Amino acid sequence: MLGRRVAVTGLGVVATCGIGRDDFWTGLLGPGARSGRSIRLDDWDPSPYFDSPKDARRADRVEQFGLAAAAEALAQSGDVGVDPSRFGVVVGTGIGGLSTLEEQVEVRLSKGDRRVSPFLVPMMMANATGAAISMRHGLQGPNETICTACAASTHALGYAARLISSGRCDAMVSGGSEAAATPVSLAGFGNMTALSSSGVSRPFDAERDGFVMGEGAAIFVLEEWEHAVSRGATILAEILGSASNADAHHITAPSPGGRGAIACMKLALDDAGLSAADITHVNAHGTSTPLNDAAEAAAVSEVFGAGRVPVTSIKGVTGHALGAAGALEAASVVLAFQHSMIPPTANTQALDDDMTIDLVTGSARPWTPGPTISNNFGFGGHNGSLILSPAS
Repeated sequence: MLGRRVAVTGLGVVATCGIGRDDFWTGLLGPGARSGRSIRLDDWDPSPYFDSPKDARRADRVEQFGLAAAAEALAQSGDVGVDPSRFGVVVGTGIGGLSTLEEQVEVRLSKGDRRVSPFLVPMMMANATGAAISMRHGLQGPNETICTACAASTHALGYAARLISSGRCDAMVSGGSEAAATPVSLAGFGNMTALSSSGVSRPFDAERDGFVMGEGAAIFVLEEWEHAVSRGATILAEILGSASNADAHHITAPSPGGRGAIACMKLALDDAGLSAADITHVNAHGTSTPLNDAAEAAAVSEVFGAGRVPVTSIKGVTGHALGAAGALEAASVVLAFQHSMIPPTANTQALDDDMTIDLVTGSARPWTPGPTISNNFGFGGHNGSLILSPAS
């Protein structure tokens, strides 16, 4: 990435396998989730993150998750100390406040127009999470929301890093949030046969049969490297590069052989100034759908060589959090740096015969942290790759 270096100095997580980055990491090392069509945070309590219960009720779950993760990230980073006009927010989401929208449609149909909540629009709009983070913390720089399906938060992190690298901003809050495991959403994904019929997400497994819906958020604080060093911040990782492109092939299916993914990963390597040989780990999109996993496995082998680099997908534990998936997976990479371990791909027993990737399964694998590429691919043909490295 040409220009200024980009440091990660804060990380916050709300995930189905753990709330807070420490519990999230512990959850990633545990058994896979087996919960049917979706995994939800059924005991979620937003009250610690709001001034009053009324304020919490006026925020959809997607916004609640994002504010909670942002609070943890900003607490870890400490006082960044930059001009608020140069401190921005870029958040990704696939859908936004779908729960609120579904609830209020039911209210209108059963009780009429006048009973629809006046808070419907600010609660359902996709940019609500980024707007809330900006207002809560007084961040007056660019405040933008990226909505590119399952690639959204990977795109958000790449764009936020580029705003710092280019000199437009000195610090950014970025990541993603999603809370789309609603009845209508699950019916739609189920009827298009994207969801697992067995209720188990098993990425790259020969018996994989679809994804399990997840939810949650991961939010990062990014800042210009020299500024982070000068203020004595603890630097968790560095964003070296990113890329975004399109398959231009099909609304839901990946391009044959993973052509778009191959091109995207190569673009990210070029952006980071690295070769394929420099990558020591691939955090895969790995949704557990037949077509996606086959295309991604082929793409990884094409770019990095058959079985050369360890690969993992965390979706067997977290479920597929759609637009928040990339942020959660980037969070797992940063924690993998910290713990010198690659978390396993839960639930996967035997790779598809056609796959030649070195998939980490069973238990976490000890690892000397190095440059890692995190991939996400979304409906609409959206591809995103992000390259992170341990702080050095």
